[in-house]
Amino acid sequence: MWGRLRGAYSLRVLLPLRGEWMARRGLPRSLGPGPPRRRYRKEALPATEVPVLPITTTEIRQYLRTRGIPFQDGHSCLRAPSPFVGSSQAVDQPGATPSFSLFIDKTTGRFLCTASLAEGSWEDFQASVEGRGDGAREGTLLSEPLEAEDSEEVRRIWDRAVPLWELPDQEEAQLTRVMFSLNKVTDDTLRRFSVRYLRSAHSLVFPWFSPGGSGLRGLKLLRAEGQGDAVNYVETTIPRPGAYHNLFGLPLITRRDVEVVLTSRELDSLALYQSTGLPTLTLPRGTSCLPPALLPYLEQFRRIFFWLGDDLRSWEAAKLFSRKLNSKRCSLVRPGEQQPRPLEALNRGLNLSRILRTALPAWHKSIVSFRQLREEVLGELSNVEQVAGVCWSRFPDLNRLLKGHRKGELTVFTGPTGSGKTTFISEYALDLCTQGVNTLWGSFEISNVRLARVMLTQFAVGRLEEQLDKYDEWADRFEDLPLYFMTFHGQQSIKSVIDTMQHAVYVYDVCHVVIDNLQFMMGHEQLSTDRIAAQDYIVGAFRKFATDNSCHVTLVIHPRKEDDDKELQTASIFGSAKASQEADNVLILQDRKLVTGPGKRYLQVSKNRFDGDVGVFPLEFNKSSLTFSVPPKSKARLKKIKDDNGLVAKKSSSGKKGAGTQSSET
Repeated sequence: MWGRLRGAYSLRVLLPLRGEWMARRGLPRSLGPGPPRRRYRKEALPATEVPVLPITTTEIRQYLRTRGIPFQDGHSCLRAPSPFVGSSQAVDQPGATPSFSLFIDKTTGRFLCTASLAEGSWEDFQASVEGRGDGAREGTLLSEPLEAEDSEEVRRIWDRAVPLWELPDQEEAQLTRVMFSLNKVTDDTLRRFSVRYLRSAHSLVFPWFSPGGSGLRGLKLLRAEGQGDAVNYVETTIPRPGAYHNLFGLPLITRRDVEVVLTSRELDSLALYQSTGLPTLTLPRGTSCLPPALLPYLEQFRRIFFWLGDDLRSWEAAKLFSRKLNSKRCSLVRPGEQQPRPLEALNRGLNLSRILRTALPAWHKSIVSFRQLREEVLGELSNVEQVAGVCWSRFPDLNRLLKGHRKGELTVFTGPTGSGKTTFISEYALDLCTQGVNTLWGSFEISNVRLARVMLTQFAVGRLEEQLDKYDEWADRFEDLPLYFMTFHGQQSIKSVIDTMQHAVYVYDVCHVVIDNLQFMMGHEQLSTDRIAAQDYIVGAFRKFATDNSCHVTLVIHPRKEDDDKELQTASIFGSAKASQEADNVLILQDRKLVTGPGKRYLQVSKNRFDGDVGVFPLEFNKSSLTFSVPPKSKARLKKIKDDNGLVAKKSSSGKKGAGTQSSET
């Protein structure tokens, strides 16, 4: 049956409706093809109207055995014969044998044929096996050509770019090497990886070839901008970042390679290969995401080294990505003074092979000694600011109290009805998202369209109704944010929500989930005391999810009914004390407009498990931009709590510190 299917199945796998990222930031105007199109829509996570049940590895294996399909068990995928290639078609792809070129993800069930580049969902695969023609509608055939305009632009840029060593102006060539720190990278290395230089954009050009090296599918342009003594690198990809799935260096991998080093920058891969001779690959989106679609190309390797950078964020990303690839075969290079990122290590004359030999295994037993933890403890002591997390750019007073946004924590946020909880928390999350924090929104109270409109207004810092001619410009920039929305609305089971969050963490590497709000998610049917027990169970589930997945969960909970003239307290959170006990941070939006006049709102940090600082600071609502962030010219009025007698110490904009702080309970 499987043999008949292989010969009879048609390759008409359709490409979902989507447009490509057409923002030409950093490119000369002569290369721009014209106004962008707007067909692309950010992928939504499954709605409950058409539930997508999670598939298990056992169920996948059982289905393959029932259908008589041979398969091999891999690290993160199952390999099977592909129905998308003919028996006479040669298969010469990294990570696949001629007879087993179909990879099925053990976690999601999605498949990828590395020979034809056809991919789809588990339901699509079942439909193709069972002969149901409609089952492949949502699949994707990645071997189809780019959009005509994208393909033309890619070819135009590639043809205009020249090898760095062929620049006629040697002074320009030397300056370029200095700007990109390529002084010790040889021409042979640049030639092997087909790196070119686009003079009109002052950018290095890294190609995206098909796995077999048969065609050019996209480009990444890297521009260096000087900022004082530092150099800032700006990336531009074609197609848009969400569709750019280039493992830079993949065409150079052979089937005999059993070890590989993964980096977050193409320049680091050049340095690593030149110094060690080991196969190297660059993740397309750096430390922000490892798309599951790339996992099949990493199946052949028995050992994978992660050397993603020289900061704590790179270290955390390496630990997260290793879970997808089977931690037992992964080793991580710990950032440190003598272990910088590869390009810097090459320029400093360090031995990169020796650094790789000191890489730590990503997997360890459940019980460890301090000897195994001492390096991690030293890393946290040496990088205090990075350990504190990602700082908010719009809420500096929040940074002074919470110090930053950290993975693996649970934040409970509450405030009176109508005080602007959703509006504030949307800006709070948007601030982090613009800094690369992959965010999943679960809005159970208002529609995603309304929420997106609010966030887009906050992103543009102004109402776009009055300047519709700028809508496309802002929408293009907003579209590139690592922001996703659940399509749930109203009452939902906690299992469905947690399953969706697990899916988002695995597929999109989401590290911040916002749930707005707990009561709407639970519904209003349970009016008895069991409702309190149900809420405690849900809070515990979110707490466990945050810890197990190293993902920050922000949970919005309505308060109990309180008198309007009384400020809310931690005990005002609806339900039992479990929510505040489980939370690492408790934020309260105090609305005093009924007493002190319109617009007088304050944000109170009443619990901070990280370092104990609690306090309150004012928020000023800007109706035109729907933002709460403090205007630049306003005075900072951070008030930190000193003691239990109600005494406080004020901190003015001049920077004078108060007498002390009060630690919150943990």
